[in-house]
Amino acid sequence: MLEQLKQTTQFLQQHGIEKPEIGIVLGTGLNKFIDQVNIIKEISYQEIPHFANSTVEYHAGKLIFGDIEGKKVLVMQGRLHVYEGYSLDEVTFPIRVLHALGIHTLLLSNAAGAINLAYKKGELMMVEDHLNLQGGSPLAFKGIEKLGDRFVDMSEPYDFRLMGLLETISQKQNIKLNKGVYASVVGPQLETRAEYRMLKILGADAVGMSTVPEVIVAKQLSLHVAAISVLTDECDPNNLSPINIPEIMEIVEKTEPHLVILFTQLIKNL
Repeated sequence: MLEQLKQTTQFLQQHGIEKPEIGIVLGTGLNKFIDQVNIIKEISYQEIPHFANSTVEYHAGKLIFGDIEGKKVLVMQGRLHVYEGYSLDEVTFPIRVLHALGIHTLLLSNAAGAINLAYKKGELMMVEDHLNLQGGSPLAFKGIEKLGDRFVDMSEPYDFRLMGLLETISQKQNIKLNKGVYASVVGPQLETRAEYRMLKILGADAVGMSTVPEVIVAKQLSLHVAAISVLTDECDPNNLSPINIPEIMEIVEKTEPHLVILFTQLIKNL
């Protein structure tokens, strides 16, 4: 992986990506944030050496370099998932590349279902802790010590300062920002009624199929991390309806402007 990391980093540097400060990962359907970026360079994942290609609809699969509020940003327009058949190494390889290029802060977004029924679809939830239910770790492989500490401390996976800034910004902008625990499962199937009940017992406020592996690697690399979930549905096991993808994407589209404001203002204040 070290050699692959070197090759990928050199390729991107040769294509004009230099000294990004902030990395941003956009989740399902979350693409309007790109409108805030003064784009310098845009590269498809397919063109980048050793990058896996995003195969999921609503994930564009592009790496975008530019600036926002005078800060150099590197945006992943679409992420990779274990359910696409990729290993945890492949899913998190882009985070290692972003770090190698120079970022110090990582902002993550995702679409998630609300386990906490006090939270409603169309609202945002700032992730303040998580449950790794993906059945593995992106650090559990031979030679990991060459990439950083093997035993990574996770007592503060999400940066307290960034969370405080996001809370302040949400209050000033009159944006409702819930806080809670994000459970990351493999997917791609949705949960059963019993599984939703289990997640609630475990302490989850929202559930999705991403983010946590990226956070684990980011912490190994000593990056400052913040994450926000767009809550797209309410996972009430006693009143469960079949999944409606068009409705979910409509909710993402309506809610995304609030996420854009929060991330843009956060970047301004870093």
